[in-house]
Amino acid sequence: MSAVSDRLPVFPWDKLEPYKATAAAHADGIVDLSVGTPVDPVPELIRKALVAAADSPGYPTVWGTAELRDALVGWCERRLGARGFTHRNVLPTVGSKELVAWLPTQLGLGPGDKVAYPRLAYPTYEVGARLARADYVAYDDPTELDPTNLKLLWLNSPSNPTGRVLAKDELIRIVAWAREHGILVVSDECYLELGWEAEPVSVLHPEVCGGSYEGLIAVHSLSKRSNLAGYRFAFLAGDESRLHDLLQIRKHGGMMTAAPVQAAAAVALGDDAHVSEQRARYAARREALRDALTAHGFRIEHSEASLYLWATRDENCWDTVGRLARLGILVAPGDFYGTAGERFVRVAFTATDERVAAAVERLRKG
Repeated sequence: MSAVSDRLPVFPWDKLEPYKATAAAHADGIVDLSVGTPVDPVPELIRKALVAAADSPGYPTVWGTAELRDALVGWCERRLGARGFTHRNVLPTVGSKELVAWLPTQLGLGPGDKVAYPRLAYPTYEVGARLARADYVAYDDPTELDPTNLKLLWLNSPSNPTGRVLAKDELIRIVAWAREHGILVVSDECYLELGWEAEPVSVLHPEVCGGSYEGLIAVHSLSKRSNLAGYRFAFLAGDESRLHDLLQIRKHGGMMTAAPVQAAAAVALGDDAHVSEQRARYAARREALRDALTAHGFRIEHSEASLYLWATRDENCWDTVGRLARLGILVAPGDFYGTAGERFVRVAFTATDERVAAAVERLRKG
């Protein structure tokens, strides 16, 4: 019996370590724009909710408290335009990465079943298929795929890494095609509240789904919009039948979000002010880095949403990574997200204002 790890590719971030060491050797220290981890404080009202719920000696439930489910339903109706939502249309998860990695397995997929994801994509979509021993295929346009044995279609809008946003008409067309062929659509929308030059739309919007959530699941996270990556909270929304099945599986697996985190998440979902404040921080950093990269000879493609700039100097991505590392700036090589990204780098604008200003100055001088 082979180890499960034998099914998986080399962990991509390990390849970046030598470049990280080069960047860290800069006299003024590293500016890490590679991973995209939040650096700003957790909003005070969320921290207070966490502390207030700290005395939680009992086991939490996988489905979450009624208060949390109320908050999830309210947020989906307010922010996604969902209509007629109930508690049966939502399901908390322990962050979004575990969900992406294990969803094909929890759906019962295996050899002969196919999972599809964008040509340029978050690597964990492929990892999830591999863990389930399912087949996998990358696409440019999902409606051009052979639907035979295609059981799970991943969408990602806004995209990681490119920041591309799927227009409403595209979503309508894709959803109609998937329903025609009985394919489950799971839309990773974790950056939906971070649109800059486009307004992202959910697959759960009534103009996209036609008022029915059958065959549709959206994935959302509080990591970026609320600086809660360390809290590990995300959720699913959509098809109640599919979510019911997943709830039963996750109950058996003990996949429960910590009780204090559930309380904090409920408060975060009910407050839009802190999201607006964080958006303003990111908008300023994005503008500064975009201008600096363009002046340095980069071309920015897509990047109309999300927390990244998809940038190229029309050279191999590792040459660009090395060039920037010598300036003390660490970015992610585009080929982490597929061979189509081999001449791009992904530049996160999640560093502090001080570090972003340092990167801008180094690009100006370099």
